[in-house]
Amino acid sequence: MTELRSILDEAVRRELISSEAGGRLLPFLIERGVAVAVATPAMAAEEQAWSDTETPRFVRGFHDVLITIGVIVALVGLWGLAPLYAVPPAIIVLSEILVRRQRLALPAVSLTIALFCWTFLLMSRVFTPWTSEIGAELTQFVAGFPILLGIYYARYRVPLSLALAIISTLALVLTLLLRLVQSLSGNPAFFVDHLAVLAAVSLVCALGLFATALYFDLGDRLRRTTRSDIAFWLHLGAAPALLYSTVSLLSLGEGGRIFDLANASARTPVVVATVAALMLIGLIIDRRAFVTSGLLSLGVAIFSVFRHGSATVDTYIFTTLIVVGAIVLIVGTGWMPLRRQVLRALPAAISQRLPPG
Repeated sequence: MTELRSILDEAVRRELISSEAGGRLLPFLIERGVAVAVATPAMAAEEQAWSDTETPRFVRGFHDVLITIGVIVALVGLWGLAPLYAVPPAIIVLSEILVRRQRLALPAVSLTIALFCWTFLLMSRVFTPWTSEIGAELTQFVAGFPILLGIYYARYRVPLSLALAIISTLALVLTLLLRLVQSLSGNPAFFVDHLAVLAAVSLVCALGLFATALYFDLGDRLRRTTRSDIAFWLHLGAAPALLYSTVSLLSLGEGGRIFDLANASARTPVVVATVAALMLIGLIIDRRAFVTSGLLSLGVAIFSVFRHGSATVDTYIFTTLIVVGAIVLIVGTGWMPLRRQVLRALPAAISQRLPPG
């Protein structure tokens, strides 16, 4: 039954059948005893080769790209000419046509991002969360995101919208935890005086986001369903959250500042070690998003090494580019051999739950 459901979900994603037809076909096939044949060695090899790639399913062809360009241009023009409240109806109309009817993946991503940006502007006008004190307005500002994005997902089933709703929900939990600690301390400027507590709470929420991404990922180890798409977006957000919260926590003893990339880059060993750990995690779970998200910080860290040396500006800029580019090429071209080595070192109980290597 699980295999049949996966096959029908794949047919829906490729627009071979509608989602309604897929829902009706599943019980119809089960009642008639239809089953999936056991995979032959050739089929297993093909499946393994497919699972080695991390192809984003929101990129399906240039038709989607063309439609997406039209969506972006039209919404930007509307944004510049019409009031803010005129944008949501346009997003809804386009979503009904392009997402619900035609099931175009890349336009769905662009419309979700447009809704996120509109929510940000709306919450910024209604509330003023940009203060040093973590107050009620910050919580109210964040609370708008999971509500609107959750409603959008319930209607259109866009994986990115659910991922953003989950991320914003964890951000809401973070603000509530910070307000609780601040209230118990009786000091409105508690986190200004105790940056380590702020970094620790942020790290806990980042770990929660990573655990949520793993929940979706491990539930679809062959990456056939939309759970894998949701996990992709969650990992894309979890990696930088883990990076900056970890670096901030480990560099506080040297006067580091929370989520300050420039100051974090001065603690080069901390940044390099953290990025290396994220690369290892990315290899284990077969998610290049972890590696990609750490490359910018790694580049800044390497840049700081040459900046504090005797090299000229041009020298350390281009040297940084060469080093980072070499790391990308080594990891990219040797991804599968490296991953096989890592999987062999893991216990069988763990490696069997991960994507095939």
